[in-house]
Amino acid sequence: MDEIIHFEVNSALGKKIRTTEKYWNKIVETKHRLMKSKENLVKETLRNAEEIRKSKKDPDVYLYYKKHDKNYACVVAKHLNGEGFIITAYITDRVKAGEKYEAN
Repeated sequence: MDEIIHFEVNSALGKKIRTTEKYWNKIVETKHRLMKSKENLVKETLRNAEEIRKSKKDPDVYLYYKKHDKNYACVVAKHLNGEGFIITAYITDRVKAGEKYEAN
């Protein structure tokens, strides 16, 4: 059975980033409960990231950041073949180290 796409967004880097219903539920119920009901923040962070960093550990993983209140929303996505998928999303107090990318 195919996974049901929960949402799909064209990112600031021109990649089509998606997440399935099952995986989004895993993020908000297990990994980062503060992200529950924050789908719009995640979409906006991907579309209009204020800062994008390339992961130090995996060259195909990008961290998208957008200011949110006094902190930052961070969406971690893996890019593959012009598309990508969300690994996780969370709220953080700082932008992590890593190679900086400029959005389009």
